[in-house]
Amino acid sequence: MMKGDFPVGEFAGRKTPFYFYDLPLLERTLDAVRSAIGNRPLWQVHYAVKANANPEILRRIAAAGFGADCVSGGEVRMAYEAGFAPSAIVYAGVGKSDDEITYALELGIGRFNVESSAELLVIEEIAAKLGKVAPVSFRVNPDIGAHTHANITTGLAENKFGIFHEALPEVIRLAQGCPHIAYKGLHFHIGSQILDMSDFVALCNRINDLTARLERLRLPVGDLNVGGGLGINYEHPNHLPIADFKAYFDTFKRHLHLRPGQALHFELGRSLVAPCGTLICRVLYVKQGTTRQFAIVDGSMTELIRPALYHAYHRIENLTSNEPEQLYDVVGPVCESSDVFAKGVSLDACRRGDFIAIRSAGAYGESMASTYNGRPLPGAFFFE
Repeated sequence: MMKGDFPVGEFAGRKTPFYFYDLPLLERTLDAVRSAIGNRPLWQVHYAVKANANPEILRRIAAAGFGADCVSGGEVRMAYEAGFAPSAIVYAGVGKSDDEITYALELGIGRFNVESSAELLVIEEIAAKLGKVAPVSFRVNPDIGAHTHANITTGLAENKFGIFHEALPEVIRLAQGCPHIAYKGLHFHIGSQILDMSDFVALCNRINDLTARLERLRLPVGDLNVGGGLGINYEHPNHLPIADFKAYFDTFKRHLHLRPGQALHFELGRSLVAPCGTLICRVLYVKQGTTRQFAIVDGSMTELIRPALYHAYHRIENLTSNEPEQLYDVVGPVCESSDVFAKGVSLDACRRGDFIAIRSAGAYGESMASTYNGRPLPGAFFFE
């Protein structure tokens, strides 16, 4: 959506900051995923709910036929209430509580992605008490790095996630001895905001080697879940609003050696929802510092924490002004020096009351919002 396409006239009566969601773009994105997968009925995409759990966003994705990837019992509940079929819900996470496991078993979810032998035995115990059999995949730590921020890599040996790949045969044998566990396959995830397809090629190679090793040991492999991690272009949301799903899925088609009848699962989050979301703020003050000019807006790190947490880049636009550009540090009102969206960004000259758009904020924006400093959670505006 270009700057002039935002319905600024409808913003006047709304309390800022709020999230603006471009639902037609979301629908085009979901269509692009389906098109890139093509006629592969054994390939299933599960939406990573942690990226954005807004009920309307969840409802749209569920209605499009996607599954849900959840990392807490709360997310499992939200996914179910939004219309995702329990059989299409997968549940990962290194610290599932007994109550969360119980709820997921009673709901009849499609899969637990198990991250340790200790967790496996707890699920076995709870399933036995309920008289149920828990379908599980093992999350494997493949010890593969990704070209992304250190805080969002998940596949290195020192990360907390998953079972180290060398220990997998022992854990599969343990599962085979559990009467209330149904071993179903393997799960992987190496990180987020990955744009270099060579990272996914490396993952395919590791999975191919591991699969061959398990087969030599006469151990079952089951289906495969390669996680998500596909990134988006944050710099050019107007010209590249949809992630390169074709390159992503073609990478797995070319490099992953699937056996006949073997299902393949993906867990995409950011790439589905980030482009369709924009944080809309108003300029409170323009402040001239000694050497820098500040645009102080009413949005903050409590609505969008990514810049403070990761030094993440988001394109920022002044939707109101068409005056010559000036340089600004765009900052929020929270009492933290890290409450900064961008430094030295070029914007059309700002005045008090101007609407500022912080683009590509549909993932890890609203879902990570907080009430720090007593601030209310942001509202949402859905553009049809």
